[in-house]
Amino acid sequence: MQRIRYSRYLKSIIILLDLLVIASIFIFFSVSRNQYSIYDQEVWYQNSFPLLLLIFFWILLSGRTKIYNIARNITYILFIERIIIHFLLFLIGLLLIRKVSNNQFFSSELSVLSIYLLFFIILSKSLIYFAIKYIRTLGINHRNVMFIFENNSTQVLKNTLIERKDFGYKIFSYEGSELDSEELAKFWKKNGIHTLFIPTENSFSEKIQDEIFRLAEAHKVHISLIPNITQNSYFFYDLGYIQTQPVLNQVKYPLDYYSNFIIKRTFDILFSILVLVLICSWLFPIIAFLIKRSSKGPVFFIQKRYGFHEEVFKCIKFRTMVVNKESSSKTTSENDERITKIGQFLRKTSLDEMPQFINVLKGEMSVVGPRPHMLAVDNYYKPKIGRYSLRSLVNPGITGLAQVNGLRGDSGNVEVEMNKRILADAFYVRNWSFVLDMVIILKTIWLVLRGDKKAK
Repeated sequence: MQRIRYSRYLKSIIILLDLLVIASIFIFFSVSRNQYSIYDQEVWYQNSFPLLLLIFFWILLSGRTKIYNIARNITYILFIERIIIHFLLFLIGLLLIRKVSNNQFFSSELSVLSIYLLFFIILSKSLIYFAIKYIRTLGINHRNVMFIFENNSTQVLKNTLIERKDFGYKIFSYEGSELDSEELAKFWKKNGIHTLFIPTENSFSEKIQDEIFRLAEAHKVHISLIPNITQNSYFFYDLGYIQTQPVLNQVKYPLDYYSNFIIKRTFDILFSILVLVLICSWLFPIIAFLIKRSSKGPVFFIQKRYGFHEEVFKCIKFRTMVVNKESSSKTTSENDERITKIGQFLRKTSLDEMPQFINVLKGEMSVVGPRPHMLAVDNYYKPKIGRYSLRSLVNPGITGLAQVNGLRGDSGNVEVEMNKRILADAFYVRNWSFVLDMVIILKTIWLVLRGDKKAK
């Protein structure tokens, strides 16, 4: 079975569509501004050089920003963020083109052109993004993959590929009892296998594993290694080179860069001040009155939790339970009798977390980040789940990626619920961006307005 490289054709079509949008907007502004006819040869002569510069710079820049090297599982948030970064760099290119071009269009209409280009580029690429997602759910543009040796780690990935049909993966199972090289190569060729998934923890001997790698390389089959979920080492190093010698360098995460930290911290301060002044100033007295009416005890519930680099801080919340001795050791459960009526409402709407904006102002928390757990919960799960400590490399947040994706509460199931939450937290730490924070905040506001079914 011949392996069809749909992606090559798709990329060519997508690039041509982008160039068509750029050319159309450019010609439209040139013609409408000067009230020329589109058939006027002088118009084409005057604008052909600037247009070619635009197209050339767009293509040249895409090699650096990789807007056409889109992974199948990329989220829409990261997709749009990449386009915006590309466009900002492209805008710098427009400014440079204005300097070397005598075309008057660049000197007077550059800002308007930029706005139109950004709008139509995002619109066209968003339509393409969702169209490709849709056709992949129909079984078109799929990528044939197979797993060799399966364990818990591979099962999680396999279930994901089965559930997310929009990723466009078709899984093939090898029925052979032994890994015979000739039979395996025939199987790959017959089914057009593109990617081979192999867990790092397997029962293969070193000789067999080397043979699989050489065979895959010879038959142009990509290999993806799946680390065990408890193995930290794979997530703290990136492959680099000193001349031609490969070395593993300790990874640097986005918020390790001081410029990113300043952006996030500045936003935290400004956003917290706005919320505390415009909302909390009148909302806090109302909630405090209702809490006092519902049960005896303090308005606020202050609990020690781990923060940045596992430093202990005092996390502030509105009290949602009757005063009890288990509040610092026992997590909530379904229909928990300790929760008051006003407490149920506060938890459902996440309003019980509002006092944590004070923690944000103090620098102990961030608006967005991994949610801080009780000390007892962290101490219990930390030795059981790999990469758990990764979440402490950033400030804990009032809201987070795991929470807006429904990963809330504690069911006590280490292998499922908490693993998923830690994976989401690890993704956030490794892929932080200002745009990602904004999307999480918007999703949180939406959940607060409609009520979060996962909140307890």
